Amino acid sequence: MGTTRRLTTAQAIIAFLKNQYVERDGQQNAFFSGMLGIFGHGNVAGIGQALQQNLDFRFIPVRNEQAAVHIAAGHAKMSNRLRTFACTSSIGPGATNMITGAALATINRLPVLLLPGDIFARRNVAPVLQQLESPSTQDIGVNDCFRPVSRYWDRINRPEQIITSLPEAMRALTSPADTGAVVLALPQDVQAEAYDYPEELFRKRVWLIRRPRPDRVSLKRAIAAIRASQKPFMVAGGGVLYSHAWEALSLFANRTGIPVGETQAGKGALAYNHPQCVGAVGATGNLAANRLANAADLVIGIGTRYSDFTTASMTAFQNLEVRFLNINVAEFDVCKVSAIPVVADAKVALEELTAGLDGYRVSVEYASQVSALKEKWEAEVERLLHLKRDPRPAQSEVIGAIWDASGPNDTLVSAAGSHPGDLHKLWRARSPNCYHLEYGYSCMGYEIPGAIGAKMADPHREVFVLVGDGTYLMMPSEIVTAVQERIKVIIVLVDNHGYASIGSLSQALGSGAFGTQLRFRSLESQQTDGDFVPVDFVGNARSLGAHAVKANNLADLKHALQQAKESDLTTLIVVETDREARVPGYNSWWDVAVAEVSESERVRQARTVYEEARQKERHHL
Repeated sequence: MGTTRRLTTAQAIIAFLKNQYVERDGQQNAFFSGMLGIFGHGNVAGIGQALQQNLDFRFIPVRNEQAAVHIAAGHAKMSNRLRTFACTSSIGPGATNMITGAALATINRLPVLLLPGDIFARRNVAPVLQQLESPSTQDIGVNDCFRPVSRYWDRINRPEQIITSLPEAMRALTSPADTGAVVLALPQDVQAEAYDYPEELFRKRVWLIRRPRPDRVSLKRAIAAIRASQKPFMVAGGGVLYSHAWEALSLFANRTGIPVGETQAGKGALAYNHPQCVGAVGATGNLAANRLANAADLVIGIGTRYSDFTTASMTAFQNLEVRFLNINVAEFDVCKVSAIPVVADAKVALEELTAGLDGYRVSVEYASQVSALKEKWEAEVERLLHLKRDPRPAQSEVIGAIWDASGPNDTLVSAAGSHPGDLHKLWRARSPNCYHLEYGYSCMGYEIPGAIGAKMADPHREVFVLVGDGTYLMMPSEIVTAVQERIKVIIVLVDNHGYASIGSLSQALGSGAFGTQLRFRSLESQQTDGDFVPVDFVGNARSLGAHAVKANNLADLKHALQQAKESDLTTLIVVETDREARVPGYNSWWDVAVAEVSESERVRQARTVYEEARQKERHHL
């Protein structure tokens, strides 16, 4: 027998995590940047004691367990999935607080490791505080709720089980195709139990991030399909960034002349001023990309999962002869929309496609059309960023002010509300990872913790956060974490007195923005249609330790942004915008069902428009 080390289960887990590394293209780095969490009776004597014994493994106490997972996800996204954090919680509500974060990570294919405390494995003291009881089985608890939103799930009922479970967790976390949330539920008694673990468990392990190459037959078919097309159009998704394939994409686009549209996750794969970058495509797309997508006879999806926003609810591609070619590391995604499937890493696939298409280029006529549409769209962006509304600017002008203040490598973070749609259209990405949108789950409350994670991944960047008042009120608490850890972020809070995005959608569906504005309840009508509720966002942020100011107009905002850049402190800037000054849609649609019967004439009219729009939905068989 080999040598062993007697450790508690929790101590062994930390010792294992400290020695996990990843390697890609010959470069290695530690996979875990540390642990985030809050202690309670389900983890304080286990994981908590183990972390205190391992002070070289950074522990960051947060204010909310959901936010901890968002920080880890933001860190993983900015690190292109080569680093992450582990997250720990107590049992019960501390654990279930992390479920939303787990869903976000899995939907966005971002690796995070969750270690929620669990009920006693030995059961004799049950029911313990915060335990869910079931009359049909003793083998269930609230941590079972993680199962559908996890890539890998296990409950550790004996100390020796981690010997097989931890490597499986790492397999899932480091898989380019199957990564997401990994959950190891840790009963509080098992965390503290000791076992003689084999020393080999704690040796340095290097997990290779593979770059699978396309098979010859699939590559040959892909090249033939591109050569046969007249109006090819590429959709670049997040997989391009995770693969570090931006240079390969730029060369491919330059050589072939094929225009490239961007998903929310793929924005920044090409610089906005690249001749073939036509910007946002889909439900939040622009006039250039959407018109090209509408007429395309071949759609080349690379690193995208074809969400309904990317496809405009399957209405974006209207050419009756359209075909699809998908390049993706995940077989699950590559077969969508009945595409020619190429299961491969984005970088190597683009390199081999470029070589195989030597001498191919789109027609002069098509290239001219692409160039003209791109020029028309850039003029529209300039118009929207400089509307000169006063004193309350349009949201598009706020975006323009942030872009003007940002440097070429700075990062913009957002997630929910009307911001993602406007940013997708208007933000001019100058380099990879400067556009950080969580739009797989579009989770309100992600923005500030996600920005903290992004800043820790690359401290040399300025990280700007664009957040609405409704989202801010859900999770401002991590401002304390930013202040505590001396992690500077610049937060721009757009105050439009409620939920402007869903209010706009409600109006479009005939419901008149019902229940979406932050107003007092009227004594006369007993409805929330009174004056706006005054919320002191500046005072709130100051009470949490941040520097905070109110910008009364666009000039104030620009001045405040400049001061925030020169400061070392986390800063919140509040600016009130014109709720009704919206960015238009451009040949796009999103399927949100309207009531089929209603007493409201406006709803009935909206239903008619809805039924007409649904006629454009296609199956792409």
